[in-house]
Amino acid sequence: MNIRNYIGIMSGTSMDGTDAVLIRMEGSRWLEAVSHVFIPYSDDLRHELLDLQNIGNNELHLSMLLSQKLSCLYADTVSLLLKQTNLQAHDIDAVGCHGQTVRHAPEAGYSIQLADLPLLAHLTGIFTIGDFRSRDLAAGGQGAPLVPAFHQALFQSDSETRVVLNIGGISNISILPNSSPAFGFDTGPGNMLSDAWMQAIWQRPYDKDGLIAATGTVLPELLTRLLDHPYFSSPYPKSTGRELFSLDWLKGRLKGGEKPEDILRTLLRFTAQTIYDATISAAPDVCNLYVCGGGIRNPVLMEDLHQLFSSTTKLHSTAALNLDPQWVEAAAFGWLAACWMNKIPSSPHHATGAEKSCILGAGHYP
Repeated sequence: MNIRNYIGIMSGTSMDGTDAVLIRMEGSRWLEAVSHVFIPYSDDLRHELLDLQNIGNNELHLSMLLSQKLSCLYADTVSLLLKQTNLQAHDIDAVGCHGQTVRHAPEAGYSIQLADLPLLAHLTGIFTIGDFRSRDLAAGGQGAPLVPAFHQALFQSDSETRVVLNIGGISNISILPNSSPAFGFDTGPGNMLSDAWMQAIWQRPYDKDGLIAATGTVLPELLTRLLDHPYFSSPYPKSTGRELFSLDWLKGRLKGGEKPEDILRTLLRFTAQTIYDATISAAPDVCNLYVCGGGIRNPVLMEDLHQLFSSTTKLHSTAALNLDPQWVEAAAFGWLAACWMNKIPSSPHHATGAEKSCILGAGHYP
């Protein structure tokens, strides 16, 4: 067997840190995910990245400095993963790096992910592939979500339609019909708004185990105002980010006097409701939904999802399909790197709205 090793690196919209996963492929055939590491962002790095979301002074200079800083962190994740698996740089065929999204504007034909890819290739000594969204955007797509083709390759069933739900900063679904191409789209905020509210009110990065949200009560009127955003009634393909669903957007829908914990609890129901509505609309016949991403660790959010789907759909972790829910997104970028190396079109154009499926990414030699 001609077995190849790839490393996928992912920094999500939650901006909590960097995941790296080592995968093994035989040509274009998936074999296994071998190992995973996570390095959290420092508070300073997180604040610098969040500040870059807003229009300000010297953005170009700051974005280049942050690209370098991120790539040094990415190189550290690769080094840690190699040490953990007793491998050397020459044992890895390629690194696939998504970079950190700081601006997503498909309506203007661009999406910005920060990463200094030549620097990452130099620091790791490994051929590095990144800039995965640009080719899809050039073909008229949204540049997101990129994972439905990966989900189809790993999780599609011959006997049923499945849905894979990723709850990161943004939530997205991949619909996997049993006999036709996958498609999908962003359903709306995942952990992004609740994390932002936690940081603003309690100065904590997130609500660990949903403990604070569990003390709150859903505010029906606030929930209605949140659900009234036109994004949710717009047709797919579609994708979104902090540009639409920011902390300022949330504050603009508050009446004043709401308890902070009630707002947090309502944000979780908002995430769950938008996921449910999008899933039932796009895949009304789905019986099994598989969840991955950081949101799976929030029991309050997961209980909301179980209640909403209780009469129609069973919820599972992607671990039931042999891939840890925390590994899925980083593994996808290892898979995309393998597709690039094998010259295989990998963009899920049925999900993004691009004119055709393209070979995604650009490569950099060490």
